[in-house]
Amino acid sequence: MKRTMLMLTLLVLAGALVFAGGRSEAAPDRKIAAMATDVGGLGDQSFNDGAYQGLLLGAPYGFEARVVESNQQTDYIPNLSGLAEDGAEIVFAVGFLMEDAVKEAARMHPDTLFGGIDIGGDDDLPNFQGILYREEQSGYLAGVLAGLMTKEHASAIPRLRPEHNVVGAVLGMLVPPVERFEVGFIQGVKSVNPDATVLSVTAGSFVDQAAGREAALAMIEQGADIVFQAAGLTGLGAIQAADEEGVLAIGVDIDQNHVAPDAVLTSAIKKIPESVEVVLRSVAEGTFQGGTVSYGLAEDATGLAPFHGFDSMIPQEVKDALEAARQGILDGSIEIATSRSQIRHLID
Repeated sequence: MKRTMLMLTLLVLAGALVFAGGRSEAAPDRKIAAMATDVGGLGDQSFNDGAYQGLLLGAPYGFEARVVESNQQTDYIPNLSGLAEDGAEIVFAVGFLMEDAVKEAARMHPDTLFGGIDIGGDDDLPNFQGILYREEQSGYLAGVLAGLMTKEHASAIPRLRPEHNVVGAVLGMLVPPVERFEVGFIQGVKSVNPDATVLSVTAGSFVDQAAGREAALAMIEQGADIVFQAAGLTGLGAIQAADEEGVLAIGVDIDQNHVAPDAVLTSAIKKIPESVEVVLRSVAEGTFQGGTVSYGLAEDATGLAPFHGFDSMIPQEVKDALEAARQGILDGSIEIATSRSQIRHLID
């Protein structure tokens, strides 16, 4: 197996946000927390990077981070198994596409703990914990913001084009987490702006920035002034297009404002680093459990990133609407569908 290992031991702030041993070939007082990336690899500024940041948060619990990058899907099982064989206390797989591989690796290495981002757990795998997120909640809030800003409050930001009333979504592949983001986004837009047009394109890849850029450019040409992306590395191309064309973008997974501060209005986030930290803490404390955990607004794990330089431009009326939507999701008065089949009346 080709392994290009990145090995880092970093001190991190002990006050990191938290919502609420075993064998090692490292130094006796250290344990290895490892991950195999999806094909997007490190530098996607999305779910792979988010999981890696989570590994770094394990330093106060005695973990050092080890990462192997996957170049193709056939690398998944060898990479995951290799990390287990090299003495990792716990090995994470990142992304829905790694589901079969990580579960196979967990069966092959029952004495190693495994975790999966965007992957559900199995009752017959006590050494595997699947971590899911309620992405539709973040998507819905992003949609409320886009729906209000593209038309009614477009005068607040020069990059908006109120004469069109069009927004768009660039997707990587239509796997369940991405579908939940998209479906939530569409519902959020339509809840506040039923006449808005929501364009959606699936690029078919999480690693093709050129495809993301072209998809976003096509939407912008059709009048879209806010482009939401849920596409991993592909989505960076969509943000680039929005920045180049003088419109706005909404990032995904982690706060992506740094990618294009003049264009990224906010990001529909899920707190991957913090949820990885929770798992590492449970491993350190001996309380790790298999199965599935699901995080959402109630756990402060989904939502919107800060508005950064746009904060003063967002009208208070819009901020109030976002808070009302958040409360409605929390108290159950707003129910959000999670699949396209449930919102055919909004997309047909």
